Amino acid sequence: MNLQGAIKALRAETAHPAEVGERELLSRIERRDIQAFERLYRMYQPRLARFLTHMLQRPQLVEEVLNDTMMAVWQGAGNFRGESKLSTWIFAIAYRKALKARRCWPDPIEDEALHSRPSPGPGADQQVQHQKLREALVSAMARLSAEHRAVVDLTYFHDLGYREIAEIVGCPVDTVKTRMFHARRRLRKALPGDLADWV
Repeated sequence: MNLQGAIKALRAETAHPAEVGERELLSRIERRDIQAFERLYRMYQPRLARFLTHMLQRPQLVEEVLNDTMMAVWQGAGNFRGESKLSTWIFAIAYRKALKARRCWPDPIEDEALHSRPSPGPGADQQVQHQKLREALVSAMARLSAEHRAVVDLTYFHDLGYREIAEIVGCPVDTVKTRMFHARRRLRKALPGDLADWV
């Protein structure tokens, strides 16, 4: 076994069980197992759709870019080297596809679905506050650049750390931190009252 194979095996041994399951799916996809691909697609579709909706601000492009992303996963399954988490690799593909789509379609279209979310049941003060923050944050994010929106989305909606975000967007960790600093500053100005304290 060569060094790269040994590193892959070690990573597989120490990976989280969900990550091991995803890597097994990717291995089956590399062998052109359509059922494994459908399963991986269903696992990633909700998260990628949310990420791409925030990035693109063009609802009619979200499904197209999501499908382009998953097609790249299907075609490039053998290219995944295991140097990062599988989710990082897939989100990096989605990020690049979204940036390319934004260059072709630069003007965003307002989407009511971004701003209208179902309200929680009565008496759930904390849920109401969280929902209020989420709606205000989504609205304020619409004013950010695509690069800043990506960093905010991956931080707040996907709970990723700066190191993983840096891998996804293809820049140094310090650049991610700088983007987040500027994005938070702009968000604080855009968010009403006490909500600005949450970012």
